Amino acid sequence: MRHIQAIGFDLFNTLIMADTDTLTKAFSRMQESLGRHGFYLETEVYKKVYYDAAIALIQQARKDGRETHNRFWISAALLKMGYEVSPDDPRIAATVEDYFSAFYDSCHCVPGAKSMLERLKGEFHLGLLSNFTHWPAALEIIDRLELAAFFDFRLISGQLGYRKPHKKVFEALENGFEASRDEIIYVGDDVDADVNGALGAGIQPIWFTYVLENNPPIPEHMAPSEAGEPHESVPRVSSWAEFLSFLEVS
Repeated sequence: MRHIQAIGFDLFNTLIMADTDTLTKAFSRMQESLGRHGFYLETEVYKKVYYDAAIALIQQARKDGRETHNRFWISAALLKMGYEVSPDDPRIAATVEDYFSAFYDSCHCVPGAKSMLERLKGEFHLGLLSNFTHWPAALEIIDRLELAAFFDFRLISGQLGYRKPHKKVFEALENGFEASRDEIIYVGDDVDADVNGALGAGIQPIWFTYVLENNPPIPEHMAPSEAGEPHESVPRVSSWAEFLSFLEVS
């Protein structure tokens, strides 16, 4: 891999993971926030309509490649509960912030991730490309885990307007590096978003299988998509030590 000049990384389930109860905590904070803003909701009913809306809008985003956002899910769920509220209502904006506050103390690095980045920084250009609806929260998580300094740039789908595997986000990765595609590799855990997305953009993917092989407890709705295994020609690594060996970096 001596011709490689730049490495792009996925975020969740690649460099970092969230505790298994993160989404439960986030939902509780969301409902508490809505209550403070005058929306009185029966928990189980609201939970169903919220997740129904979220799943429908996420499926649409996966179909057309355009990123969705939690404010649309909340607005759609509230409408089902009898409240007609715009997704741009400041009360919903405040609720989104309260929801994502649950992530800040619930995320941690995958074993070996930080030492791997320390080893590669300076030898390669490093960039981050992540699917995450609320981009300010993603950047806050990265900052709190002290990862920001390792990257030349950080690209979040919620800010780009498109999500992996859409070609536009991988074009943004390529443009960020100012390198040719054959000088870039992209590392991620999700076969559809990361591996197939990179392949579709002409970038060499590396399939990171730590979560698949170690089965750590992660939130159900944050698990990788069930897209099967990639073609056997796609390199597969299950730890960051193995990745360094793959790069021939000691």
